[in-house]
Amino acid sequence: MSEAAIRASFRDQARHCEAMGSALTGRVLRLLADRMARGAVAERVLGWTGDPSPRADALALRLAGGLHGLVLAGADPALAAAYAEPDASDARLGAALEAALAAHPGPLLRWLDSAPQTNEVRRSAVLIAAGHWLAARVGLPMVLSELGASAGLNLIWDHHALRAGGAWLGPQRAPVVLTPDWRGGPPPLCPPQVVAREGVDLNPLDPGRDRLRILSYVWADQADRLARTRAACDLAAGLPHRVARGDAVDWLEARLARRLDGRLHLVQHSIAWQYFPAAAQARGLALLAEAGARATADAPLAHLAMEADATPGSAAVTLSLWPGGERIALARAGFHGQFVDWLA
Repeated sequence: MSEAAIRASFRDQARHCEAMGSALTGRVLRLLADRMARGAVAERVLGWTGDPSPRADALALRLAGGLHGLVLAGADPALAAAYAEPDASDARLGAALEAALAAHPGPLLRWLDSAPQTNEVRRSAVLIAAGHWLAARVGLPMVLSELGASAGLNLIWDHHALRAGGAWLGPQRAPVVLTPDWRGGPPPLCPPQVVAREGVDLNPLDPGRDRLRILSYVWADQADRLARTRAACDLAAGLPHRVARGDAVDWLEARLARRLDGRLHLVQHSIAWQYFPAAAQARGLALLAEAGARATADAPLAHLAMEADATPGSAAVTLSLWPGGERIALARAGFHGQFVDWLA
């Protein structure tokens, strides 16, 4: 990959960040694209051998996360001061960024080793809505399996609450209450019963021990997202759910081999599938179809996906349900769950 293409990927990611309400992250990435030149971090970034784009290695977000991690940890007061001043000039912010790259190569290089893990809790809005829809449709207790679960903040969606179309869904005293711009009628007011849950991730994060890394991927000028993520980490740290370390499709194969009589097995993922290799995607879909062919009314299977598609600017929320293999377009939603167009 050429240096020019890598710098262009930072500018592309900057546009995405600005479109989703983070002017600061957009500025940071544009300045990095223009000013990275010397030192270990710049050499690693500009010599990147993979695909740096937002839908592949997300290189720009790796570095943005590392820089925000320095701010959150109190490791770079000058950078923190520049981040906290909305009217800071490009010269001041750019100088602070250059100084941070030079002063903290060790932590930043470690951040570059791992793909960003957003743990965006607002995505639970569509999971809550779909859970209520499934409870009304199927009427069975649920077992959850999440692919790309990271810290499991969206694996515990039934512990969060949602205001949707004038309705309240979820626990009355939920510590996390989601209020997306909801368009369309409310989902069925039929509370789901989740009786078991597990997730998988190549690099699972602990909501207590890895709190700094989790928060670092939230954009620094979005205080509401930071507060919501902190609350979700506090909640998740006190719950017994498990996120295993492993390959998602291998793990899914083992999960699908178990027959769950009297239970609905709900396989879910949100903005994770796009990061799976094409061969893994094909194998995963084949495994789901094979398991769906074995599903019965007493042991049904559902596949819930919130993922980007050919329509720019939002994610499709789709549900496949077996027996029968019916495919339902439930909604369209913002990538961070900031809005939901409910269709079902």
